[in-house]
Amino acid sequence: MVSPSKEKILVVDDELNIRQILETRLKIRGYEVIVACNGEEALTLFHKEQPDLVILDIMLPKIDGYTVCSELRKKSSVPIIMLTARGDISDRVMGLEFGADDYVIKPFSPKELEARIRSILRRIEKINDQNSSKTYFLQIGNLTINMQSRQVFKNNKRVRLTEMEFTLLELLVRKAGERLSRAYILDSVWGYTPERYLDTRVVDVHISRLRSKLEEDPGKPDLILTARGTGYMFQKIS
Repeated sequence: MVSPSKEKILVVDDELNIRQILETRLKIRGYEVIVACNGEEALTLFHKEQPDLVILDIMLPKIDGYTVCSELRKKSSVPIIMLTARGDISDRVMGLEFGADDYVIKPFSPKELEARIRSILRRIEKINDQNSSKTYFLQIGNLTINMQSRQVFKNNKRVRLTEMEFTLLELLVRKAGERLSRAYILDSVWGYTPERYLDTRVVDVHISRLRSKLEEDPGKPDLILTARGTGYMFQKIS
């Protein structure tokens, strides 16, 4: 299936065969693809090309994937999918903590990665269509949420959220007062159902990141609450 629009994807991997496979398959599906073989080249190409999505390997020469991800997050909310060959759960989670939106474990199925890409880009396109003709401000304590511009202000200061973080926040706010399971959140925000427990860690790390940015005391959250035995819920909005 060919993508109707020419979204641009930056593929960053030091393995030539992976770059070639992904470049070929993604171009067939209608994407514009640019490739980088190390972290230094990735940062240069990102700022020059302004891609719509980044596929980023962790183990890179010159500048590792964690650092690249962190640098991108200082100025951009572009979706980032990390590729990791590491078996340790903590290594995978670390990529999320540095700002990645999702991860795929090597060796990976190209079809699975393509499905993740389609899901993220389709969701962003849908969000843009939904928000193009409406303005929706929400005031919750010291937070101001602009649903149209997808911006959040805390004590009148802009809080930078990634696209996935804002989508997660939007879901929680729209379902305020409801207990949402991790599986439901994963399907609603990321567009796939968990095949294993580890998949739901994506939700946990993003919740933690949201709390660190929005809560007065992330260790004792007042806004994004833990629904024990279920998942999470946003405080009921009166």
